[in-house]
Amino acid sequence: MHAFFVLLTREIQSYFRVPIGYVVMFFFLLITGFNFWFGVTLQNGQMSEVRVAEAFFNTAIFWIGYILVFPLITMRLFSEEFKMGTIEPLMTAPVTDAAVVAAKFCGAMVFYLLLWMPSFLYFLTFQWVANEPAALSGGAYFGSYLLLVLMGMFFVALGCLASVLTSNQIIAAIISFCTITLFFFTGLLGFLFSGSHESIREVTNYFSALVHMLEFSRGQIDTRPVVFYLSMSALILFVTFQIFQARRWKA
Repeated sequence: MHAFFVLLTREIQSYFRVPIGYVVMFFFLLITGFNFWFGVTLQNGQMSEVRVAEAFFNTAIFWIGYILVFPLITMRLFSEEFKMGTIEPLMTAPVTDAAVVAAKFCGAMVFYLLLWMPSFLYFLTFQWVANEPAALSGGAYFGSYLLLVLMGMFFVALGCLASVLTSNQIIAAIISFCTITLFFFTGLLGFLFSGSHESIREVTNYFSALVHMLEFSRGQIDTRPVVFYLSMSALILFVTFQIFQARRWKA
């Protein structure tokens, strides 16, 4: 465990040793801040059953920023190690392959969660200024951020898999972006078949991040997406581990 925490600290610090970490944080906060302002502005002076928190997590602006952030924070995880040749001295240390994969995944997750921490202030500020809650209940807050963690695990795992496949960061980012985007738009098929093909709509809704966020942001927590994201994250990390072992021994 000591080796894992040493590696985890190394991964977290790596985000703040290069400009890309600060650039990602700046633009992510810019996008989420604008998204919050845009949602509040649209609802200002209008009667609506949709609360600010629900609107915040269900806009096109939110999803654009959300999808783009994962390739940026995961593209360098393994590809940079293989390209720079630092993987050899890393693996000569008393650490296991599993610890390396887990540390890189958890390091990316920590940075991802740090990006979302300021969003709490948006809702607290709104409640203080408007003197009314930004969500219908505490369950809406819990559901929204729970799903952010679950989807984050899945998409970060996809980014790890993309990064371990190549030594080029740009290629890793493209693979990650295309995979996540493909998964996202697969979920949109449920809306296209909303009037027919009930079975297809039910299947696509099971995979749809849009449907999941819409439900969770209302406080309607379903265990099926929880199981799906946890199991898929574990599966993808296992595949990443196997590929990492194969590439390390070939290096």
